[in-house]
Amino acid sequence: MKKSAFIINTARGPIIDEAALVRALKGRKIAGAGLDVFEHEPKVHAELKRLKNVILNPHLGSATRDVREEMANVVVDNIEALLGGRMPPNCVNPQVLGK
Repeated sequence: MKKSAFIINTARGPIIDEAALVRALKGRKIAGAGLDVFEHEPKVHAELKRLKNVILNPHLGSATRDVREEMANVVVDNIEALLGGRMPPNCVNPQVLGK
């Protein structure tokens, strides 16, 4: 990464090794970081909290009206499928559904 780069993680915490990130930030290998998720959530690496070139968000990446509305629709779609005797569209373990 360029020294002017900012790393943003809104996906999954373990994607980023936070100790390595702290070293890169302190050593000016990258310019900054924005994190919405953390490697060992809910714990946050103590040094990340002290760095001025880091923004920490409390896992709010999905906290928009559109995303939350879509999440609610997914729940309704799954409930309607179950009540209608169909496979829920987001079933991750269909092998246990009929048990």
